[in-house]
Parts: sequence; C-alpha cells; structure tokens
Amino acid sequence: MKNENDILKWLNREISDEDLVRLKETEDFKKFEKIVHYAAQIETPKVDVEKALLDFKTRKANTSKKGKVVSFNFKKLYKYAAIFIVLLTTSYFLLFNNSTNYETEFAETINFNLPDESEVILNANSEITFNKKEWESNRNLNLDGEAFFKVKKGKKFTVNTSIGNVTVLGTQFNVKERDHYFEVKTYEGLVSVAYKDTLVKLPKGTLFRVVNGVVDTNTTFNISENSWLQKESNFKSTPLKIVLEEIKNQFGYTVKTDNVDVNKLYTGGFSHTDVNIAMQSITIPLQLSYKIEGNIITVYNYEQ
Repeated sequence: MKNENDILKWLNREISDEDLVRLKETEDFKKFEKIVHYAAQIETPKVDVEKALLDFKTRKANTSKKGKVVSFNFKKLYKYAAIFIVLLTTSYFLLFNNSTNYETEFAETINFNLPDESEVILNANSEITFNKKEWESNRNLNLDGEAFFKVKKGKKFTVNTSIGNVTVLGTQFNVKERDHYFEVKTYEGLVSVAYKDTLVKLPKGTLFRVVNGVVDTNTTFNISENSWLQKESNFKSTPLKIVLEEIKNQFGYTVKTDNVDVNKLYTGGFSHTDVNIAMQSITIPLQLSYKIEGNIITVYNYEQ
C-alpha cells in the first residue's frame, strides 16, 4: 500500500502538518477517511489490551521451541491491528447492513414503493424498516405507527408490529399500531392477523381491533368512509385518549387533559386541515371544551 507510513502516523495522530497536506491529496487517504467515518458509527467489542499482552507474554514464557527467536514490534503491531479492525467493521457495515428505513414526523405523510413495487402510504409519526437485500425472498417489514399497503401479488408479505402481525399474499389493507391500540382493516383480498395465540382471517370490509389489550367485537367497517388517506380520521367507540393522540400525530400539538375521563368513548371524526375544527368535532359531542396556548392544547369540562 502506498503512503502506508503516513497513514499509520495519521491514525496514531503523529503526522506533521506538511505530511498531512500531502497525504490528503492521495487516493489512499480519501478511502481511509471514509472507512474511519463509517467505523466510528459502529460499536466494536472492547478489548483489554494490557490483559491480552500479559496473556501473550505468559504463553510465550511457557512455550519452549528450538530455532531462532523473533521479537515483535508491538507498537507497530497495534497500528496494523487498528487498520485491520477498521477495515473489518467497515466491510460489515457496507456489505451486510442493508436495513432500509422510512420515517415521518408529526403532521407528515409519505408515499413510497417497496422493492417489489408494492405501494406504501405512511401516516404521520410512523416508521417502517425492512431488509432491502433479502426482500425478494422474504417480504417482511416492521411497522411502528400506521400505514396503508397495496401489495403486489407474490410471496408471503408480512407486517410486524409490537402488538400483532399481519400476513397477506396480495391485497390492500391498513395497519395501525399506537400505544395500547392495534387495528387492521381489509380493503381488498384476504388478510391474516396473528394476535397472541389467535389467528384471524379478514375478508374485504372487515377489521380486527385491540384496545387496551381487549379485542373489539365490532368486525366490520364502511370501505367508502373517508380515512386518513383523504386527510380525515374516523373512530367508532374509541377511547378519548387514543383520539387525542391522533390529534397530536396529525397536527403536532401537545395535548393535555384537565380532570377529563380519557377512557370515555368517542364515535365520529375530524379533518386534518384545521386544528380548531378538529377539536370542535371531538369536544362538542362529548360536552367538553378546549383551549390552545402556543403549541399546547388543553381539554377540560364545560363547568371549569
């Protein structure tokens, strides 16, 4: 390798300013600079150098061999070892880390295609991760939040969440996983939902929902009803706490309650276009009131 001594000095922070300027103009430096950058992001196992050296000296003292005795330059050996570790960890990062991530902020949605051209619309405050390299043989992804899927026909397609898993071959469906809430709606085809020890088949127009660990007995929904895809959220017998959480997701406000029963059930919906109209759509039917101060919404009872 050209410039080997200068690179070793650079890694050991012993290089002069003049040599560093010259080294930066070489192709070797550009490669190693990238390697060091990526390697710095990877957590490598911690090695007790002193202990390793002591063990080596002990084995050396206990081993008797005939022939010429070769003494090691341990300082230079450490430098080469450092380069080897950097190359090894960076190779792993570049060759084996094929995780792809899509993430949205509050009040943000994105559309994207998976490697098989299946379509995904990711709702606000949500995240999807999958292995791009293995996708052709394993259509498997992780979802935190809510997303609508239009899956191309092919091998098994699985959406994993912290509450339950959804499996299809080719169909259109929506998965929502929030704190203490899990919901799957089938818009086309047949969807299989695994929740704990239960496996449920959902044909078109049916849903599966778990609220606070309890499976909902309501199993149908109106396909033509507007959804978050049309910038509208709709709920049926849903705890107020979950409804207000969706206000936070769609508008980015912090929502607080003052002496309000957050387990009170709400049926209705709100538009994502105006936060005041949305809050009125929720509070008026439940005989509640609200106020907005800066980026904070407080919900309280009328009499307060």
